[in-house]
Amino acid sequence: MAAASLRLRETWLLLATFLVAVAGLIYELVAATLSSYLLGDSVRQFSYVIGIFLSAMGLGAWLSRYVDRAMSGFVWAQILLGIAGGFMAPVVFFDLAWMESVTLPLYGLLITVGLLSGMEIPLIARVLKEIGAPEFRFENVLSVDYIGALAASLAFPLLIIPHLGLMAGSLTFGALNLVVAGLSLWIFRRETSRLQVAVWALALTVTLVGLWQAERLVSVTESTLFEDDIILSEATPYQQITVTRYRSRTRLFLDYSIQFDSLDEHRYHESLVHPAMAQAPRRASVLILGGGDGMAAREVLRWPEVEQVTLVDLDPRVTELFRDHPELSKLNSGALSDPRVEIQNADAWRFVEASDQMFDVVIIDLPDPKNLALSKLYSRQFYGALVERLSAHGVLVTQAGSPLFAREAFWSTNATLQASRNPQKPGAGLLTQPYHTYLPSFGDWGFVLASLRPTSVGSGRSPLPLPAQLSQQLQYLTPEVWQVAQVFDLESGEIPVEVNTLQSHALVGYYLEGWARWFE
Repeated sequence: MAAASLRLRETWLLLATFLVAVAGLIYELVAATLSSYLLGDSVRQFSYVIGIFLSAMGLGAWLSRYVDRAMSGFVWAQILLGIAGGFMAPVVFFDLAWMESVTLPLYGLLITVGLLSGMEIPLIARVLKEIGAPEFRFENVLSVDYIGALAASLAFPLLIIPHLGLMAGSLTFGALNLVVAGLSLWIFRRETSRLQVAVWALALTVTLVGLWQAERLVSVTESTLFEDDIILSEATPYQQITVTRYRSRTRLFLDYSIQFDSLDEHRYHESLVHPAMAQAPRRASVLILGGGDGMAAREVLRWPEVEQVTLVDLDPRVTELFRDHPELSKLNSGALSDPRVEIQNADAWRFVEASDQMFDVVIIDLPDPKNLALSKLYSRQFYGALVERLSAHGVLVTQAGSPLFAREAFWSTNATLQASRNPQKPGAGLLTQPYHTYLPSFGDWGFVLASLRPTSVGSGRSPLPLPAQLSQQLQYLTPEVWQVAQVFDLESGEIPVEVNTLQSHALVGYYLEGWARWFE
């Protein structure tokens, strides 16, 4: 009987090592995702979270030596992890909704979880030695721990985010830590106390209630975060999608940042698409990078010469929603269901590298370059690869952010295109025409049009040659508006800036500093 009990305890401790490793890495990934969603710059935030979490784990491992009773300490660690880790996402979201601040609670809970997680393996190793496990080897504990980390890293993007989301996912793994605590309390009942049982039971009850009410918690939080009624909220492996409505007004938010407002999106999309389409001598084949909402495709399809539109967007759920959802597809006039439109759900850079197709017009409707992953799609190297997909008289246009709020970033995008390789004129760059317009939802917003050869639209303040039939369809853009769009005032005009490259990523710094100067 003693041998069977020893074997049970040893087996359970190794299994517990696996489970706590899974939960620990999930908490780290939840914190990193929250910080990138809510604080921006995913590369920087992931680096901060990883560094702080690992440092806290190291401190926790060192502090574990001061725990007199290893099993009792391990149980307390699991109970506290179930509370701190499990309620990490709910606390952060509620703090954002009511206090409009996330940094202190997020990093405070991250450090707490790191300290407790760092104690786990040393305490388990001590318990294994204390019970006299005959084949105990510390490297076996570490191996199980690393396997658990691998399982968590695979499950987080493939299962947890798509099916649970951050709120329920955080609570689920808090419950897992509490299950580990409960089973440890039963298996090692002689080494634990009634106080631990009482605290564990209370924590488990609160966590299970939180899980039961997870959807309601999400709804309450989002209703506070967003002014309008939420008609859709969904987490994908790539981002958080939220669609809101007030009367006939629809807004799309990705990672809680607004992407469009149906009240004024036509001003943006008409300005983005039609100058490039108007000055291209041929418009049969059009490439759209980004623009998964189908609005840019809607504007492109207004031109009768268009034969094929290739739309490349990373997140398949976005294009699916705006193609199949009856209310959302109305916003783009069913453009994504048009037989001329081919949807490719792929990374823009990889698509450009792999494709051998030539395009008459390239429209870049990508998110702002707020991190390195996005900045590379505004780099000289990316533009150099992209022009290889441009026909001899082709035209390229990109959204370039605000020349007022992020002035340096806007003009860096312009300078980067000017410095990009022109295959028709070795040693020369692309010819550009920067322009901007006012969007009530975003403020002053800019674009840069580029071509391999001189064009009528890109030569000074020339009129915009819109066909008469097309002009009657548009709500905002006119030849007169186009002429004004090419004029910049003293606060938004061109200034000396660095070119954005994969080595420098100057654009990220310009972007973050510009917006922080106005809004922080």
